[in-house]
Amino acid sequence: MVKREIAMRKFPPIFTIFVFLFVWTIACVTINIYFPEAAVQKTAEEIVDEVRKSEEEGKKKQEMDLVQTSFSPFPAAYAQEEERVSTPKIRALKQALKDKEPLLRPLFDKGNIGEANDGFIQIRSEDNLSLKDKADLRRLTKEVNSDRENVYAEVAKALNIEESQIARIQKIFAKSWIENSRPGWWVQNDDGEWIRKQ
Repeated sequence: MVKREIAMRKFPPIFTIFVFLFVWTIACVTINIYFPEAAVQKTAEEIVDEVRKSEEEGKKKQEMDLVQTSFSPFPAAYAQEEERVSTPKIRALKQALKDKEPLLRPLFDKGNIGEANDGFIQIRSEDNLSLKDKADLRRLTKEVNSDRENVYAEVAKALNIEESQIARIQKIFAKSWIENSRPGWWVQNDDGEWIRKQ
């Protein structure tokens, strides 16, 4: 009985309640990591579209944009709507990818490479390629994937997204790369299965 009284004096009920509430509050706190999904999605669509379009399509789009801004009663509003995530590094990387795209198309067409679900290209087949062609394929794949990795990192910087969230950026870009692929190209679905795009 005496021991119990001593224990009660050491830890009064109010102190016990305070400790309980403090532990409960800490347990309920969640860390909310900022991730602007809509901005990343828009950026991915713009970058992938610009990289994948042919020169003729690019000229037509520029002409259409010029016509829209020339005759728009709200040119300032239109310009504001078209605000893009762009830095000198992103523009340089986008141009590097655009320059390599004509080299990739025949490889996609033949099934040598495919669009993976992680935002990168993967070698699928080296059949019927000479040693030199295999080396060129591997080099080009490595260069393109390096450029893409740098694009994802630069987009994260431009949008103030934590490095730990770059995998989410890659997934969003992967979706855009796959959607922008031509019919007949190999693409990887969410389950990791390779299919020919219809």
